[in-house]
Amino acid sequence: MKKYVIITAGFAVALSACIGKKAGEAALQTVKTDTVRIYGEKQKITFPGRIKAASDVSLSFKVSGTIAGIYAEEGDYVKKGQMLVEIDPRDYAIQLSATEAEYMRVKAEAERVAELYRKGSVTPNDYDKATYGLKQITAKYDAHKNAVNDTKLLAPFDGYIQKRFFGKNETTGAGIPVISMINAGAPEVEINIPSSEFIRRDKFESFNCTVDIYPGKEFPLELIGVAPKANLNQLYAMRLRMKNTDKPLPSPGMTATVIIRLKTEESEMVCIPYSALFEANDRSSVWVYDPDVQTVTIRAVRLHTVLGGGLMIISGGLKAGEIVISAGVHSLREGEKVKLLPPVSPTNTGGLL
Repeated sequence: MKKYVIITAGFAVALSACIGKKAGEAALQTVKTDTVRIYGEKQKITFPGRIKAASDVSLSFKVSGTIAGIYAEEGDYVKKGQMLVEIDPRDYAIQLSATEAEYMRVKAEAERVAELYRKGSVTPNDYDKATYGLKQITAKYDAHKNAVNDTKLLAPFDGYIQKRFFGKNETTGAGIPVISMINAGAPEVEINIPSSEFIRRDKFESFNCTVDIYPGKEFPLELIGVAPKANLNQLYAMRLRMKNTDKPLPSPGMTATVIIRLKTEESEMVCIPYSALFEANDRSSVWVYDPDVQTVTIRAVRLHTVLGGGLMIISGGLKAGEIVISAGVHSLREGEKVKLLPPVSPTNTGGLL
């Protein structure tokens, strides 16, 4: 009888230990996991843009008068310094001639007074009057010389005549546009970027653009600058210049698509199931599974774009190859040990078994 009791008690202890072990295993939550995958080798963003001339200016005279000659027509290619339009210079030449005569007289008188002043024959007051008189007539003489030179309108750079606003024998005033031209230098491209890209503009690595009429070609660009203030649409204007290449460059007025490639740390986008995301402390987060200790850790991530098929692109917080929990995320705790859902057998069609 005593032997029977001992055997029964031993069986009860073993059974209790077995039940306790199964209960401990049952306490572990079963979760589904997915491996973080890299999305693309080099992340890029694109924006529509318009090609503009390096500079587009309207030229005007600094003096008024009657147009005596026009030496360039619309569409003409002109070189820097080439004369484009000329005002009749006769009135300004006569004015200069009179001022020049007065200048020579005052200059000679000032030099005579200066020589007498060195000998002590005139007072300092007479010397000062002669000196100031010479300065005054010199300024007037220089202004009239400039006026004669300003009767000729010269090209400020190599470029093309875009439009002519006056004809020969017409009278124009100072500051009124007479002719407009565009720079023949490398054209520029202007785009508008949102604030989300403006704040990480230091992560931009390279710039290119494509134009529809040049299929399969990318034109390299260099950044000129980004406006520090947003426009009425809360967008920031970015200007880029086309680099000199052997390819024929697109013309101003064409539309382009600008491609901005990001630096390496910004280009390593990863892809995870959308179901792995949840909110924690007002931040998008995921549970990261550590296979060594079989526990989960919460981690904040930066969202980028929603893909089709229930996938999400993550631009920060995760690395390719890490394991995230993709089902059961709302019932986990920090550092909790979990059990992974076993993979579905290839012969278990639809996971019904």
